[in-house]
Amino acid sequence: MRYSKFKPETYIPRIIDSQVQVLLDTFGGIELCGPRWSGKSWTAQSFGESVTRVDESEQIYMDDPQLALVGDTPHVIDEWQDIPAIWNIVRHRIDDSANKPGQFILTGSSTPPEDEKRHSGAGRIARLRMHTMSLAETGDSTGAVSLLGLFEDSFQPAQSHIDLTDLANIVCRGGWPALQTKKLADPRAVTDEYLNALFDVSMPRAGKSPLLSRRIAASLARNVATSATLGTVRDDIAAFDNIAPVDGTISSYLEEFRRNYFIEELSGWDAPIRSKSRLRTKPKRYFCDTSLVASLLGVDSSRLLKDGQLFGLLIESLCIHDLSVYVSALPKSYGGSLRYYADADGLEVDAIIELMDGRWAAIEIKMGESKVEDAAANLIRVARKVAANPAARNPKPSFMAVLLGKGTMARRRRSDGIYVIPIDTLGA
Repeated sequence: MRYSKFKPETYIPRIIDSQVQVLLDTFGGIELCGPRWSGKSWTAQSFGESVTRVDESEQIYMDDPQLALVGDTPHVIDEWQDIPAIWNIVRHRIDDSANKPGQFILTGSSTPPEDEKRHSGAGRIARLRMHTMSLAETGDSTGAVSLLGLFEDSFQPAQSHIDLTDLANIVCRGGWPALQTKKLADPRAVTDEYLNALFDVSMPRAGKSPLLSRRIAASLARNVATSATLGTVRDDIAAFDNIAPVDGTISSYLEEFRRNYFIEELSGWDAPIRSKSRLRTKPKRYFCDTSLVASLLGVDSSRLLKDGQLFGLLIESLCIHDLSVYVSALPKSYGGSLRYYADADGLEVDAIIELMDGRWAAIEIKMGESKVEDAAANLIRVARKVAANPAARNPKPSFMAVLLGKGTMARRRRSDGIYVIPIDTLGA
């Protein structure tokens, strides 16, 4: 890895680093986008030779956006979205240099509203989505079981080392880089400050009410890891205020949450690539970090251990979060590689990974070992359904796995070939 001299001393290497290196060698610019405080600026700085921090001198760059491009390359432009005009100027500079690779690294914590005057940047600026840290990055997972290895039929058993108390603490702490490099007396202060910045600053900038933003977010937290309808959210808000916003209003808030990378949606999957059910299945919603759910619901790790249902949903959220990080590093992955399965017969599978070459895998997520048999039965059912569908061109999964919050050992079952993998053994 070719880090620059500006790499922070306490920088923890990220899984995305290798992708940053490859894209810098290929494109004139790259954009690191994702939630605030997920580590975008430090990752960009670790590869950059100079930095412009737009949010520190916003008026200067508003008066003359060209000034944001001044510096040695690769030049980092941090929080470019505060001055959207910067994007086209960067794109023109790349064009003028005949697309010379490795010129700019842009970071963005939100996506500006669509503007017909802003070019997509296709072919000039590559986009990389960052997440908060996975367990493999924080050191809470050994990473002994490689997701890529599973697709390549390479696997070795591995011992789990965390218990439910550890898991509850991890869920409430989250994957914020600031909480990995130093001990804070109250880690929740980070999530509370994140939420305050979102609700009291970012949402009002977009013309949204801080109070309604909090109400909608609380409803989403209560319904995390589900495909809750707008009606469900509306009813939750009415229970607070006796006044229910219309669905269009709720949708506009959800869109702003997505633009700020606050929530993420997991789309439905069907084996035929042109299946209409891929578009018709309601997405499941997750937060960018599990700690935000705990904060919004006002629970700590001790309370979480007493609420098995909520704990189970947050373990699912944690597993989907980490799978998102690991899947994005797979050589043949694309933006929609991670999905979930649900059909009219009531059969559901928590995660489906589909690669560009047609290979796919099915993963069920459970809290502990007692649910492995049920999960394995679900996986076998979905594999048989896909195999029986004449429109499915790749009927056989590369692998099937049960991903556990708390398990004993990562292993492959002799009876059906299904892997059982504790989350603290999984990595990219």
